[in-house]
Amino acid sequence: MKKSAALYLSAREASAELAISPATLYAYVSRGLIRSEPSLDSRSHRYRAEDVRLLKQRRTPSPEPRGLRSFDADLPVMDSAIATITEDGPIYRGVNCIELAEKDTLEHAATLLWDVAGVDPFSRDNCPLVSGEMRAVVRLVIATMLNGTSSGEPLHLQIAKAWAPDNKHAADLIRRALVLLADHELNASTFTVRCAASTGLNLYDAIIAGLVALKGPKHGGAGVLAAQLVKTLVDGDVAPVIRERVALGERFAGFGHGVYKHGDPRAHALLQVLSRAGAAQKLTTEIPERIAEATGEFVNIDYALAVLVHTLGLPAGNELVLFAMARTVGWIAHACEQLQHGRLIRPRARYIGPATGRSPAVSRP
Repeated sequence: MKKSAALYLSAREASAELAISPATLYAYVSRGLIRSEPSLDSRSHRYRAEDVRLLKQRRTPSPEPRGLRSFDADLPVMDSAIATITEDGPIYRGVNCIELAEKDTLEHAATLLWDVAGVDPFSRDNCPLVSGEMRAVVRLVIATMLNGTSSGEPLHLQIAKAWAPDNKHAADLIRRALVLLADHELNASTFTVRCAASTGLNLYDAIIAGLVALKGPKHGGAGVLAAQLVKTLVDGDVAPVIRERVALGERFAGFGHGVYKHGDPRAHALLQVLSRAGAAQKLTTEIPERIAEATGEFVNIDYALAVLVHTLGLPAGNELVLFAMARTVGWIAHACEQLQHGRLIRPRARYIGPATGRSPAVSRP
């Protein structure tokens, strides 16, 4: 099956998903509820899978309040042309990032995410095409995190020289990780960036908002917790440790994901490369397999980053730093798109408190 297949359904598949006739499907398309486009062979049409499933969700009564469902990972809450998520990995403006990471750089990922394909967004000569502020933010963030000065050298080489100058695989491993992490659609930090940008803030302030949100242990900060797991399991027999933690009801940082139901393809891609670069098979294969078998939860990018940091001999905590360096590119793309929309993001809450008309509580002496 082609990797684009996960994004689309055939007419038969879409009709079956919604339990409707083809005629009704075409009516939904004509009303703009489902996007349709010619198939690659041009002999038929294909239909956006996310539109079909969103429509199915809307047609199915739910016991959950609508307001709570509005931030469900399976239900889009806004339109964006930047990226989407499939079981084959994130898609950057139509390009699968797993494939992009094979040979390309974070700078090239920026050309896609910032929609400036055909020019180098980090070139000194591109000011009419790309905001100098966009370029400066990325270089400034990375230079600051490396405790150095801004440089025109490829970003992954700057990081490799600062962190692991003696490791011949470091530059390539870091390059791949940066591309894989550049964007991930509307996660918590990116949504925070868009909310901040929607108030009219500049890019610098919007990125600061993203950095704050990224630190949380349920987001980018999970990499630090995954590093602790790696440290615990790297020596000795992993089986009894896993059994004990499962028996205690403890979760494993770096495993499970709210969007990927069958494993994070970014993690698989990075772990495979780490294995070829000499990382311990125990870390790249045995531990992920044993935890998946014991819990039903598959490895995600946080664990893969922890293995990368461990393999390069870096201190725990660099997982979050690398994550932030890469994701800055995606944040800039989303902030710019939000600024172009020109609208303030102002969601509403569903009130579930006491009924109106209550008398205020009277304090007693």
